[in-house]
Amino acid sequence: MDKGLKDQARKIIDTALSEDAAGNDITTELIVPCAVAGKGSFLVKSTGVLAGAEIAGMVFTTVDPSLVFNVLKSDGDTVAIGDVVATVEGNLSSILRSERVALNFLQHLSGIATQTALYVDAVSGYKAGIYDTRKTTPGLRDLEKYAVKMGGGTNHRRDLGDGILIKDNHLAAAALTGQSTEDAVKRAKAGAPSGAAIEVEVETVEQARQALDGGADILLLDNMSADDMSAVVEMAQGRALLEASGGVTLDTVRAIAETGVDRISVGALTHSVKALDISLEIEV
Repeated sequence: MDKGLKDQARKIIDTALSEDAAGNDITTELIVPCAVAGKGSFLVKSTGVLAGAEIAGMVFTTVDPSLVFNVLKSDGDTVAIGDVVATVEGNLSSILRSERVALNFLQHLSGIATQTALYVDAVSGYKAGIYDTRKTTPGLRDLEKYAVKMGGGTNHRRDLGDGILIKDNHLAAAALTGQSTEDAVKRAKAGAPSGAAIEVEVETVEQARQALDGGADILLLDNMSADDMSAVVEMAQGRALLEASGGVTLDTVRAIAETGVDRISVGALTHSVKALDISLEIEV
């Protein structure tokens, strides 16, 4: 993790700990003497790809800087049932107050990395890369996009200011002023910052042709059939990068890659991921 992401993670961790009232754990206060020390191990209960180990460690040291967190498996590593990916040692009260928040980050981000790795493996042998989208959990975008990279995927634009993407509703709005798809693309290219790529969402082969004629650098092929995507690949002939998107699943992604597109963006990497099963076990 780079410094910028760590700084962002600290802000998110502070919010999460406040939300969980980590400083007011009445159960721990009643049951666990404040001076008792111990050790906990993070145990994997399903196969996947790890992400968020360092963030989990940051949770513990935010609650109690004296806690010692040891990472035994690195982010991006494949993990299996029974693997211990990290340990934490020190004041047991502090460990228990940190547990849920640390696991929430670790399980969720590992789930994203695991899901991404499945998609990347599904298109193995084809040139198409697997990309994420902006369909992220509010407030967690940077961490979720980090997890996608740990799973072998690639980040699409981070936010609305990070690239030009003319979507269907932009084209609908442009049509109200009499602009065709080709007109809208030319207008965007004329006003775009130097070196900025123009990506255009298209739904038909004809719309793709108009976007190409307008000078689009990237075509986002939205919910197209495999036959239509293949037709656009043949028509484009390298004039623009081609990105498939819309309803992509593990069952369909390989057939999409077979059409010859350059990349495939998948909202499911982040918007409906299943957490990886990991628990914290206190040694007794």
